[in-house]
Amino acid sequence: MKTDNQTSRDRAEELVTRLRKAYPDATCSLHYTTTHELLVATILSSQCTDHRVNQVTPDLFKKYKSPSDFAYADTVALAKDIHSCGYHNQKAKGIIGASLMIVEEHDGKVPNSMDDLVKLPGVGRKTANCVLGQCFGVPSMVIDTHMVRIMNLLGLTATRDPKKMELELMNLFDPSDWVNLTHMIIDHGRAVCIARRPQCYKCILADICPASDSPS
Repeated sequence: MKTDNQTSRDRAEELVTRLRKAYPDATCSLHYTTTHELLVATILSSQCTDHRVNQVTPDLFKKYKSPSDFAYADTVALAKDIHSCGYHNQKAKGIIGASLMIVEEHDGKVPNSMDDLVKLPGVGRKTANCVLGQCFGVPSMVIDTHMVRIMNLLGLTATRDPKKMELELMNLFDPSDWVNLTHMIIDHGRAVCIARRPQCYKCILADICPASDSPS
């Protein structure tokens, strides 16, 4: 007889198989060319859509071309440059503080460990995991609002605490799937499992989702 955990792992494996078929090109939707640019873009994406961030960063990265440019930027000017991303004053301080620490303590290079990343101002586990997975190839799982909502609907977790969820899901999914899982779930959340109007009738996961309103 299978245990509940074994059953959940089987469902997790099936979930990945189906999502891969549906979203073969799923990838990070933030635009960047360097590790530091991704760090900045991810900080900006908090409480903001990736689409909006991608509208802001082209001009931003032309004006501030390096970690040093951000580190010694004027806070008021930077806040104005990122105003449309929301929480602009807080984010400007975080970006400048993180960049300054990168310049002064890490020789201008974004650190490649969770411990060092979360010590940077404005950087939490979500941002750190994004950078680790995308730029350093470290198996990591980003827990964003889509992941929280959809993994709860699927019954693969019962918590909404991002850190607890991260640890729970890492025990269910193969490490090789951690990075891309978030991208596929985000694509699915935008295309089908939309928060205010989930389209269960055309969902590829409907038959394995306890929250689905589609007939089996």
